[in-house]
Amino acid sequence: EVQLRESGGGLVQPGGSLRLSCAASGFTFSFYAMSWVRQAPGKGREWVSGISSGGYSTRYADSVKGRFTISKDNAKNTLYLQMNSLKPEDTAIYYCAKHDTPNVTPGRYDYWGQGTQVTVSS
Repeated sequence: EVQLRESGGGLVQPGGSLRLSCAASGFTFSFYAMSWVRQAPGKGREWVSGISSGGYSTRYADSVKGRFTISKDNAKNTLYLQMNSLKPEDTAIYYCAKHDTPNVTPGRYDYWGQGTQVTVSS
């Protein structure tokens, strides 16, 4: 059974940092690309960042480029998202999502985690 479990969310002040983790199990983690997707209150899901199966290729939405860093530890079956210089508009539920391909392919997700809440507020 494929499982994706996010952690690391919380309340942080503007300008602060958080690191999200996504522990994966039930599949060969090193074979597949992974992404982070967020959903703000009252809005649709927004792709944030993606990383290829081997971790060598990364992509970011323009809204987070230069502030967020995605990484993938295939030995630990864990996906990370380091978020710096957080803004109130980053407030959302953050989901990790497994692609069914080795490269980040838009919309090609087959499994999702349950999400972790990130709130940026003073």
